[in-house]
Amino acid sequence: MLIAMPSMQDERFSRTLIYVCAHSPEGAMGIVVNQPANHIRFADLLVQLNVVPAEQRILLPKEAGSVKVLKGGPVETGRGFVLHSADYFIENSTLAIADGICLTATLDILKAIASGTGPANAVLALGYAGWAPGQLETEIQANGWLHCPADADLVFGEVTELKYDLAMRRLGIDPAMLSSDAGHA
Repeated sequence: MLIAMPSMQDERFSRTLIYVCAHSPEGAMGIVVNQPANHIRFADLLVQLNVVPAEQRILLPKEAGSVKVLKGGPVETGRGFVLHSADYFIENSTLAIADGICLTATLDILKAIASGTGPANAVLALGYAGWAPGQLETEIQANGWLHCPADADLVFGEVTELKYDLAMRRLGIDPAMLSSDAGHA
């Protein structure tokens, strides 16, 4: 997980916590997991995408009602990505990332959630964060990001807005004590 330093200059990433889904010589891709899309409800998206008829919105299973919609990042904000637990997998559509967390970006997972056969834990992110080759490494060296191990609480946790502070505390860091100056020996 990437944790934006308090000195992050790019306002789109201020106080963000990003789950890194892919990192290779071709670049990196991640999902912001702590910025809720406050005016968008999962049930409304299911209706808008014709996954369920409007009159069935109220009949959705409890699990569907608890799926949070997040601002996943500034790239392709009209596209949805579902981060979910590994208890759900679609051959040729689901990417197993690590530690029981997967990524699926097809309508099939939305249909499964709407029918009650989806994963136990899921968040829907609109958009993603992306980096060109070497860009993320440069940002880390410039003191833009900290990193910590990912876990289900940080990805799927109940109170989205508190995930940043939780990640910092897991590193034993008080954000007020961080300097914006990078040191290089």
